[in-house]
Amino acid sequence: MPEYDLHHHGDREVGPGLVDLAVNVRLPRPPAWLRDELASALDSLAAYPSTVDAVAAVAARHGRTSSEVLVTAGAAEAFTLLAAAFRPLRPVVVHPQFTEPEAALRTAGHPVSRVILSEADGFVLDPGLVPADADLVFVGNPTNPTSVLHPASVLRSLARPGRLLVVDEAFLDAVPGEAESLAAGHPGVVVLRSLTKTWGLAGLRAGYVLAPADVVERLRAVQVPWSVSTLAGVATVACCRPSALEEAEKLAVAAEADREYLVSGLAASGIDVLGDPRGPFVLVRVPEGASVRMRLREAGYAVRRGDTFPGLGPDHLRLAVRDRATTDAFLAAFREVR
Repeated sequence: MPEYDLHHHGDREVGPGLVDLAVNVRLPRPPAWLRDELASALDSLAAYPSTVDAVAAVAARHGRTSSEVLVTAGAAEAFTLLAAAFRPLRPVVVHPQFTEPEAALRTAGHPVSRVILSEADGFVLDPGLVPADADLVFVGNPTNPTSVLHPASVLRSLARPGRLLVVDEAFLDAVPGEAESLAAGHPGVVVLRSLTKTWGLAGLRAGYVLAPADVVERLRAVQVPWSVSTLAGVATVACCRPSALEEAEKLAVAAEADREYLVSGLAASGIDVLGDPRGPFVLVRVPEGASVRMRLREAGYAVRRGDTFPGLGPDHLRLAVRDRATTDAFLAAFREVR
């Protein structure tokens, strides 16, 4: 099995003086109302944190019971918890996708099988590619780095007795209407969510798990005590309020328009976007992509290399969606360095 740097992430691409198109966090900072809520909680930091209010807020937001919710230190913590709590005989990761699920499984000593989706098919998920005996399956939706959104019906078809299906929906709140989400619940399905992408909270680490109560209990049993900070709990409650959900939807609609603007600009520059992007980022393939990436850095732009994702190579680049002024300047630089 080919080796990849599974712990490489977009933040490693960013450096002083570079315009960041490598990290998929949409906002440069949390909105003012959220910063105010976080600041107001500072006086409570002497007390040990509790996630009771955050769990209740998440449960109400998704129509689940509190026993079906686990608040985590970012969605990424859930991968480690799943790898520690379960002993699968045939864990499978559907690639290309976020690499931390496989990294967590390998660190826990699990032998991992990969299902590699085809670029020629637009990275469309064929359920028939997943081995019938796979008892723990990880898939992203929309998938990082391809930005492909898999139909909920296709994902549900992967669930079956004796199998735990883990769907990483870290970017789902950036899709208008949260189309194709399985957050409302389905037997044998675990859904992971993040507050990082929409609300500019990468440094705070705030996310959660939605799963059957028995799965949540097993994950809670291996979670480090107080792993979720007081401020992460406050942010979770705030971002689950109806007013925040309305704002998130507006941000998703704006991101969709900005993505289409980027895609059309790339097409006009002779650069084809792969797949059918639905998230706040796109995947492209350009000749001599590694050299192009370095020339872009020299021109002042950081983009995400693709060759650390199983199934992709050095000619693949992931580009985060930004505002139109940034996109125009980037496209001009892209045309120049090619």
